[in-house]
Amino acid sequence: MDTKSPEAFRTISEVSKDLSLPQHVLRFWETKFIQIKPIKRGGGRRYYRPEDIRLLRGIKSLLYNDGYTIRGVQKVIKEVGTKKILRNEVENNSFTDNEINTNQDESNDISHPNLGDGKRKKLMKVLNNLVDLRKKIDQGE
Repeated sequence: MDTKSPEAFRTISEVSKDLSLPQHVLRFWETKFIQIKPIKRGGGRRYYRPEDIRLLRGIKSLLYNDGYTIRGVQKVIKEVGTKKILRNEVENNSFTDNEINTNQDESNDISHPNLGDGKRKKLMKVLNNLVDLRKKIDQGE
């Protein structure tokens, strides 16, 4: 993807390579997330706009890095919209990193609605410990 400008449309093979995802995963996500709407030209060939690619990166991050399920990501999009996911992807921050402090005391986590309070609190404690360790590493301690 070196030769195209950042505003250029991308084929599914280019997006697949750029995101390190198989093409069938991208096609599957189109069926699960109505917000992903590549332009289809002759022969059904898909062309992804830059905002489509940013949204795909955000969804990939939520699914693979933050441990959300597809249903959890659908809920996030429904509750906060795609703009927040796009903004977080551009800032190179994961959605949950930004939401840890604001959601810490809430008992209903939108990504894991069936997770019990006890397990959730233990996971949040582990997550907070990992975030603290990451900060210490970044500060060179």
